[in-house]
Amino acid sequence: MSESTQVFFATAVFLITYAVIVSEKIHRTVVALVGACLMALTKILGLEQVIEAIDFNTIGLLVGMMIIVGITKQTGIFEYLAIKAAKGSKGEPLKIIAALSLITAVLSAFLDNVTTVLLIVPVTFAIAKQLELNPLPFLIAEIISSNIGGTATLIGDPPNIMIGSATGLGFMDFVFNLTPVIVVIYILTIFFIQIIYRKQLVARPELQSVIMEIDEKDEIKDAKLLHKCLVVLFLTVLGFVLHQYVHLESSVIALSGASLLLLVTRSDPEHSLHAVEWPVIFFFVGLFVVVGALEEVGVIEAMAKWSLEVTGGNMVPTSMLILWLSAIASAFVDNIPFVATMIPLIQDMGRLGGIADLNLLWWSLSLGACLGGNGTAIGASANVVVIGIAEKRGLLISFINYMKIAFPLMLMSIVVSTGYLLLWHLVHTMTAIIVTLGVAIVLFLLLKPLSKMLTK
Repeated sequence: MSESTQVFFATAVFLITYAVIVSEKIHRTVVALVGACLMALTKILGLEQVIEAIDFNTIGLLVGMMIIVGITKQTGIFEYLAIKAAKGSKGEPLKIIAALSLITAVLSAFLDNVTTVLLIVPVTFAIAKQLELNPLPFLIAEIISSNIGGTATLIGDPPNIMIGSATGLGFMDFVFNLTPVIVVIYILTIFFIQIIYRKQLVARPELQSVIMEIDEKDEIKDAKLLHKCLVVLFLTVLGFVLHQYVHLESSVIALSGASLLLLVTRSDPEHSLHAVEWPVIFFFVGLFVVVGALEEVGVIEAMAKWSLEVTGGNMVPTSMLILWLSAIASAFVDNIPFVATMIPLIQDMGRLGGIADLNLLWWSLSLGACLGGNGTAIGASANVVVIGIAEKRGLLISFINYMKIAFPLMLMSIVVSTGYLLLWHLVHTMTAIIVTLGVAIVLFLLLKPLSKMLTK
């Protein structure tokens, strides 16, 4: 197969794979694996290149965290936290929506956000039923909060895991650079949701008092297991905090935490491995290979050159393009394949443009892809899962009804992110200038007396 034919074939397979994933006519894992196999069968990628294309750090991190969460959820701690939050809000709906959303956001920052909503949503339905309220406002708030919270850390959302693995950015890099803006976005989002639904979120006092009588301790199914899980979770998170300083991959930390939890709990490995979402894992594998083939034939590099021509290679316009493109695209298509395509593109842009520090572009991609997923019902996995659970319980959340609320809130979050990134760039630029001037002044002060000594 000639080079031009390889370029055409690889591009066609990628576009068809992407289109079928978006259409949801065939399971996305099957589509990704078929696309990967076509790249290998046509020898666009050899076996060694296929293996190199797969990001095993991302795979290991996902598997490790899925095992930890799978064992921990058996304790009932998530249900306990949800009921505790409702009681702490004195049964007042507006406060409950803020409390449940906060728990969802915090848990999504450290655990898989799909698992978080799977555990919080059933409790939400029970609380809404007890208060005789429509659960829709609670569910929309939790969907949006899960994606907002997941943006704050390296392990909170798959796009961040992929970015961290490809760039070497560590857990604390994400915390220091993204958490400040995420806190602001979360507060504004919950404020606007409370305003939108304030007339619907009114419950009778006698129903609120019933909420206060629920004993959250009944939800803890295994206290001994819970203690072990909390210790291992603490050690795992501590490992993430320190991993870039001790030069360990995040996947090593996650798999070590999972292995330790399996050891101390004596859990049945077969049962624990059922907690791993294997279709998601193999979806990533197939996707890495498809995108790797595009990179191999030079398509990614050509796209990078075009992007540099459009923005003139200037960091700020390039970062704004990535932020808004990622947000709009991720609202309508799965953000995982989008980010998988953008990562090598940004890397090539840096290489071709001679840009050493690409952090502004990485934060733009993270904020755009993760927050953009809030825009529509299909923008992120958590959205699809919650809407599916609601439908099974008789609550139909249409694409348009969800979008009317969520899309403006998503745009608000991207506007805030735009301001934050511009400020971030300005502060870092000013810091660099100040440091440079400081070093120059110190050198001048040191060299001036030295030069006088030498000229004597």
